[in-house]
Amino acid sequence: MVPKNCLPIEMKLNFTRTILKNIVAFIGLAIFFVLTSCEEDLAKSKKNVNKNFASRIIYNADITKRDSGKVKVRFKAPLLEEYEFIDTPYVEVRKGLYLEFYDSKKPKTPGKLWAKYAKIIEKKQFYEAKGHVKVINNEGQTFVMESIYWDKKNKRMYTKDTVFITDKDGSIFVAANGMNAKDDFTEYIFYNNSGDFNVKKMPTNPKN
Repeated sequence: MVPKNCLPIEMKLNFTRTILKNIVAFIGLAIFFVLTSCEEDLAKSKKNVNKNFASRIIYNADITKRDSGKVKVRFKAPLLEEYEFIDTPYVEVRKGLYLEFYDSKKPKTPGKLWAKYAKIIEKKQFYEAKGHVKVINNEGQTFVMESIYWDKKNKRMYTKDTVFITDKDGSIFVAANGMNAKDDFTEYIFYNNSGDFNVKKMPTNPKN
């Protein structure tokens, strides 16, 4: 005869196993939710991390780029800052630059560019220069403007700023609404131009 308050040993064991299984299941479920929550928090924190910082800084940069052994570009700047951890990486030049670009027709006479600021987006082959931009082509003509943009893929340089062009003899030409030029400055289109520039001395026939 089993007392009323007592259960058979086998029933007690089954009951204990059931409780243990429930506890283990509960703990497992709790751990799952904790891990999931941690992963979500980590993903959110990664999204909120500031990636727009200079990953590499170069002082007194002096860079030469060649194509088939021939010098195409020489670039100098006191400071280069590379931002590579964002979706569209870029290089920023904030303390001025000097650039020489070479034309295969006159490899010994480079064109030259000066600017106070530049941004280089190599992924898109797009470049910009700002702040008293000055360009001298290999014909000796000088172009001065506040900003200029270089579409490397299409080999074009353009600006909507007023462009002041000075020929070797000192004559001046003004393109009030900007210009669009071949990237070696041997061909160009001026917009809303005026002045006494000697067209016969231009390397090619410009278009108004």
